[in-house]
Amino acid sequence: MSNSLTKKNIYNVFIIEDDFRVANINKQFVEKISGFQVAGIANTGKETLEYLEETSVLPDIILLDVYIPDVVGLELMWKIRKQYAGIEIIMVTAAKEADTIKQTMLGGIFDYIIKPVDFNRLSQTFERYVEKQKLLDRKQEITQEELDAIRGIKASPEEREGGDEKLPKGIDPLTLEKVVVVLEESRNNGCTAVQVGQHIGTSRSTARRYLEYLVVTNRAKTELIYGEVGRPERRYIKT
Repeated sequence: MSNSLTKKNIYNVFIIEDDFRVANINKQFVEKISGFQVAGIANTGKETLEYLEETSVLPDIILLDVYIPDVVGLELMWKIRKQYAGIEIIMVTAAKEADTIKQTMLGGIFDYIIKPVDFNRLSQTFERYVEKQKLLDRKQEITQEELDAIRGIKASPEEREGGDEKLPKGIDPLTLEKVVVVLEESRNNGCTAVQVGQHIGTSRSTARRYLEYLVVTNRAKTELIYGEVGRPERRYIKT
């Protein structure tokens, strides 16, 4: 039994949540994010451990609630971390106690999201996960700036001002560089926000935000594509 490969287009997510309604909402959220699918849902610790023992391909990510009826506290998290160290754990829970959060951080979780879950917040976490996987796959050495970016650590105002370009809030330099590369490669025909998102592993809305920033800074231009039905779509071309 092994983890699925990191160099791939689809990542598997396993949801551990005792409330079936919340589990279904989280499932819908996950499957709205490009590149992710739900491999399964468990309502108890027993179901979780049975699934992990029997599955032929381990999930890449587990969404875990602190409050699981047949386990005490963070017992399930520690079991998963000990037996399946290659799985990233994202806590999705109503637990706000500082000691609980501290313990999960000591356990090496990827992120901690407090209920009710905001889709955009979850989407940002998954995008950061993809960035991390791609960076670790393609590089033998990683700079401090790249490491900070995949860990969600923002540069200080002094560091941002010291760079070649002062970027607005919501525009990450590594992601911006990837978008520019895609536009360069598509210079002849241009590309849509959907296509850029697929290339760099982000949502359409995220790709569009970076593309519009390039338009505002005169590094890209747009033209409308008229299909047979529906509204025209914007194509972005590197200037």
